[in-house]
Amino acid sequence: QVQLVESGGGLVQAGGSLRLSCAASGRTFSSYYMGWFRQAPGKEREFVGGISRNGDVTHTAGSVKGRFTISRENAKNTVYLAMNSLTPEDTAVYYCAAAAYSGTVALRRTSVYGYWGQGTQVTVSS
Repeated sequence: QVQLVESGGGLVQAGGSLRLSCAASGRTFSSYYMGWFRQAPGKEREFVGGISRNGDVTHTAGSVKGRFTISRENAKNTVYLAMNSLTPEDTAVYYCAAAAYSGTVALRRTSVYGYWGQGTQVTVSS
């Protein structure tokens, strides 16, 4: 069982930066591939990026590549999403999710994740 809690969202101007954190409970955090998703009003939840269990492989969606960076600290049971050069199109609720997966292929489908956080709102003003 894994419980996930996101933090770090807020209101930021276009061009600004935010860093989201996702804290996980339990002692098996390093057993999970971690993903970040986002969902804007009226849209489906979409994959933003993911990171392998030991952090050596990361994946990012094309829409955020070069602007968003994913990292993790297994000793702190935490995964991060650093977001730079934000635009109003990045406005959404951001979720972290955990999948019991030992590989390094990007997990882009929501159905493969067994655990989700409650989400944190990111609003980018123009």
